Amino acid sequence: MSEKKQVFIVGGGAAGFFAAITCAEANPDLSVTILERGKSVLEKVRISGGGRCNLTHACFQPKPLTKFYPRGEKPLLGPFYQFQCKDTVEWFESRGVKTKVEADGRMFPVTDRSQTVIDCLLGTAQKAGVRVLTSTRVTKIALATDGSEQWIVTTPAEDYRADKLMLATGSNPKIWALLQEIGHQTIAPVPSLFTFNIKDERIKDLAGLSVPNALVKVAGTKLEASGPLLITHWGLSGPGVLKLSAWGARILNEKQYDFALQVNWLGKINYNEAAQQLEKIKEKNRLRLVVKYPQFDLPRRLWQRMIRAAGIEEGRKWADLAKKQFNKLVTELTQGTYAVKGKSTFKDEFVTAGGVLLKEVDFKSFKSKQLPNLYFAGEVLNIDAVTGGFNFQAAWTGGWLAGNAMARGDDWLSVGFFPC
Repeated sequence: MSEKKQVFIVGGGAAGFFAAITCAEANPDLSVTILERGKSVLEKVRISGGGRCNLTHACFQPKPLTKFYPRGEKPLLGPFYQFQCKDTVEWFESRGVKTKVEADGRMFPVTDRSQTVIDCLLGTAQKAGVRVLTSTRVTKIALATDGSEQWIVTTPAEDYRADKLMLATGSNPKIWALLQEIGHQTIAPVPSLFTFNIKDERIKDLAGLSVPNALVKVAGTKLEASGPLLITHWGLSGPGVLKLSAWGARILNEKQYDFALQVNWLGKINYNEAAQQLEKIKEKNRLRLVVKYPQFDLPRRLWQRMIRAAGIEEGRKWADLAKKQFNKLVTELTQGTYAVKGKSTFKDEFVTAGGVLLKEVDFKSFKSKQLPNLYFAGEVLNIDAVTGGFNFQAAWTGGWLAGNAMARGDDWLSVGFFPC
């Protein structure tokens, strides 16, 4: 056994690798090992962003950045003052991974290949001396009984003794069960970032059509979100729906994903404003067929479905539009109600709400308040974000802070470390 102090990190994902690299670079005298249950590492990095890796977001102020986290907003403020999106960009670019910002703020490597990010992390880890053991499933963790405050990490092959132990296992209920056995509380997982299953004639066979900014609400609640809306083969998706699913993860779970969704296809234009604009359109186009000329920049086929849903015949001119038909059209455009019956998740990019109870973690170091020499980062914590690179940013930030804390041994608790 090496005389070096042993740091073990369970989980070979974004948070685990970032913590391992940070720790090894900050203190080369440590032995840093990643234990990964799968045959390969960084799989979620590989598939994220459609294989391009949406590694962070162009939100460079800590306070606004926290607003993208339905769970974790307040605890992450201090950590983001230490390592936020611009630090992530600088970290990767200093290691040869140049990034770009897309129109919606998402940031990707300029290569548009997640393998670029993976190669960077693997190469940097190897250079720093990090050992990576794959196909190594952790079945038990326990404090040593000799009073050393070391951890015994049990795998089917052998036991490891760790001076510092970090869990970066993502949304793994088996690990959460192990944590409960040793005294940590966890929040039961529920899905987040999912799309809505809707069977409705108004959107049937319109898969692929989208609007740039819609407003979606869950009827009978205060839940609402805005953003691009995409019609799919199974219902509705897009950033607007994904944001709503993230903020409403627990409420929608309680409803068993059976609820009424109110859709304003016009986004910020409300019922009264839409009615006023349509009145002007009606006056200017009296002899034209309503169905022939889409308004509000809506896709033609979607506009036609709204016309049909309002009971307006294809041969009806604007001048002949009945008041009841007019009002129904405004309602369909701004307050249409759709029955959601179930959800669909992106299996490869699955995100959950749940994990280690946040009040049991010291966010100056991402160290356990309950047990010595135990750290967390990533989705093992009850932290999750909306889509757009924010979940990765939480992983980079947590990994960086935990890695440095494990390297220094003092957990960065010195006076003045955090800004007021």
